[in-house]
Amino acid sequence: VQLQASGGGLVQAGGSLRLSCAASGRIFSSYAMGWFRQAPGKEREFVTAISGGRTTYADSVRGRFAISRDKAKNTVYLQMNSLKPEDTALYYCAADSGGTLSLSRGHYDYWGQGTQVTVSS
Repeated sequence: VQLQASGGGLVQAGGSLRLSCAASGRIFSSYAMGWFRQAPGKEREFVTAISGGRTTYADSVRGRFAISRDKAKNTVYLQMNSLKPEDTALYYCAADSGGTLSLSRGHYDYWGQGTQVTVSS
């Protein structure tokens, strides 16, 4: 299984970006998919996840970010609106074969390479 994240870039505060995560290999519809982010000097933190019809979000992004999934394309999206400078980070997508809607990095079996999001003030 390989995950390829894309869509990052430089945007002004208040702007929007949409990240994509394309999965190749055997990603079953039962897998949970998540997004994490890591800012310089900080731990990698949970952003959002989707499993079945359920989603969960970190408090810091709830109401601004939205995760979605196109099973036919094996792709997960992260729509990010009202971006803030504190959203600046390397964003990673991940897959959990156990299908749990987990906030924990340890539940995720597969990781993409990351895509950089930079929000200027």
